[in-house]
Amino acid sequence: MTVRTIADELARVPGLDRLGRPHLETISGCGTTAGFAAGEYLFREDEQADSFYVIRHGTVSLEVHTPHGSPIVIETLHDGELVGWSWLFEPYRWHFDARATESTRLLAFDGACLRGKCDADHELGYALMRTFAAQMVERLQSTRIRLLDLYGSRTPA
Repeated sequence: MTVRTIADELARVPGLDRLGRPHLETISGCGTTAGFAAGEYLFREDEQADSFYVIRHGTVSLEVHTPHGSPIVIETLHDGELVGWSWLFEPYRWHFDARATESTRLLAFDGACLRGKCDADHELGYALMRTFAAQMVERLQSTRIRLLDLYGSRTPA
């Protein structure tokens, strides 16, 4: 059985796979493994954002609260996907809830540790900013398409 390091696992994540081994090793120094049971929250909206995750196995739903009670799932994330970008942008507060929808294993990365490494190595900071900005654009586009599906098909009264 081959033992993979955190850096090895990061090299398989779309977006992070372009960073190169030295940056992946630096990032992995802030990482650890984590697990969440089905229904458990990784984080809640408006809490302090102090980490990001890479899903190793399982699914995570990103949810927003509604005035009517039950949350709306805006995205479902799977193996190999990044979860969370708020750790990188002030005021470091979560904008959504993230909930494991099944037993989920992840890599968890300490946001303060990484921000410190980015401050010390601006090339790393720029690379991470590009990676997470691309993730944000992709998720916003996905949400836009869902909204068009939900509201765009309605005919005016």
